[in-house]
Amino acid sequence: MNPVFNMDAATLSPVALFIQADLVVKVVMAGLLLASVASWAIIVGTTMRLRRVRKGMARFEHDFWKADDIDAFHKKEADNELPSARVLAAGIGEWRRSTAGNAIDKAGTRERLATAMGAAAAGEVDRLSDRLNVLATIGSVSPFVGLFGTVWGIMRSFTGIASAQNSSLAVVAPGIAEALFATAIGLFAAIPAVIAYNRFSHSVNKVEAGLGRFADGFHATLSRQLDAAR
Repeated sequence: MNPVFNMDAATLSPVALFIQADLVVKVVMAGLLLASVASWAIIVGTTMRLRRVRKGMARFEHDFWKADDIDAFHKKEADNELPSARVLAAGIGEWRRSTAGNAIDKAGTRERLATAMGAAAAGEVDRLSDRLNVLATIGSVSPFVGLFGTVWGIMRSFTGIASAQNSSLAVVAPGIAEALFATAIGLFAAIPAVIAYNRFSHSVNKVEAGLGRFADGFHATLSRQLDAAR
């Protein structure tokens, strides 16, 4: 009998299945476990980051709309790295450049303000969603990698059956268990990644919508100042 498959039920634990697995299946399992660790690191980090950004933006925008002096508020928040603060900085920077001369092109100023703040908001959204593509890749690829390990393991099981010339459950079960364990690890890596990706995408979309509303409101404020200017 092939010694690879000569295992009792007590040895059919995850650790034993990994140790007894073929080298190819071991590589698949190890890669999927590393992908799962990376996925959870991104999930924890992104969760904390988005929570901090959402709370910070709510506070920043609340304080901004209550401020009487925009320039003074901007100076006070000059070192703030929140997305709203960077959109504000882009708008104020463009406002100062566009109104520095004697003659002010009101239509051109409005267009440049919208472009500058829109570009700043897009950049902040890209920065927030930078690592989501890793979750998407893990979520979409891991099941197929696990399936590859399963197919390879089942092929190895059939080879063991042929070598042992015995198709009893005691001979077949360990190899099949190794193969299915690879699929299980693939799903273990993929499912949290897919759920987190969808959740984070929704959160980033909400941040993007909030930035758009803030930029539109600030644009309207500056537009009223343009209308008041001679």
